[in-house]
Amino acid sequence: MKIKYLFLISVLTMSLLTSCNSSDKNTSSQSGDEVTDVLGAVGGTVGGTVGGTVGGTVAGAVMEDEWISLFDGETTEGWREYGKDSFPVGEWEVVDGCLHCIGSDSDFDSGRNANIITTEKFKWYELNLEWKISEAGNSGIFYLVQEVPDLAIYWSAPEMQVLDNERHPDMKTESHRAGSLYDMIPANPQNAKAAGEWNQVKIIVYKGKVEHWQNGEKVVSYELWTDEWHEMVKGSKFAPYPTFMDPVKEGYIGLQDHTDDVWYRNIKIKKLY
Repeated sequence: MKIKYLFLISVLTMSLLTSCNSSDKNTSSQSGDEVTDVLGAVGGTVGGTVGGTVGGTVAGAVMEDEWISLFDGETTEGWREYGKDSFPVGEWEVVDGCLHCIGSDSDFDSGRNANIITTEKFKWYELNLEWKISEAGNSGIFYLVQEVPDLAIYWSAPEMQVLDNERHPDMKTESHRAGSLYDMIPANPQNAKAAGEWNQVKIIVYKGKVEHWQNGEKVVSYELWTDEWHEMVKGSKFAPYPTFMDPVKEGYIGLQDHTDDVWYRNIKIKKLY
């Protein structure tokens, strides 16, 4: 009997130990998942930003705790027309929580060019927003914008292209498709959603390193002010413009009026140091 009792005690002890070990492993696995989720929430997608990743942000960069909203969904506060002190109320409006560029029958080359910019300049940051384009529509997101008298916004600032890739003529040129560094680096993969659907964007700018993210995937990566950058500019339509060849290190964020209907929402930024 003693032997039987000893045998039963031994079995029960082993069972309890195995159960505890299994519980520890599960707890460890869950904790790791929770950490990953938190990092993803703080810095965007984990595992693929400029210069290596620490919690989804640029390696070596420190992120502010709070997002700064650049659009409150109700007013145009914080925005004005490029080169002017006022907001272009005839070309843009606030509707359904969106900044809406009002489409026009006029052609882009007709002279209408009511691009809007933030009233504040930014240096190193992560910019998040969503955009939706009309059928055959065209627009763009500018960063490190500088205002140069008698010079259009696109001659001084890099642009993440916004486009209906299925219908707009620019879709024939890979570097003119949505997500691309316009006229320089094609977005890869080409993952833009169809006209009328919302696309999610993240743009990271940190000490010259730049990334475009579209719908959860990194589609463009490059570095400003390098020999490679200068060679790329020389091979583009921006070659004649010194302001584009050497962009400023602190500038405005801009949204393009290409005379097509386009909507932007949930525009927010986190500063990097």
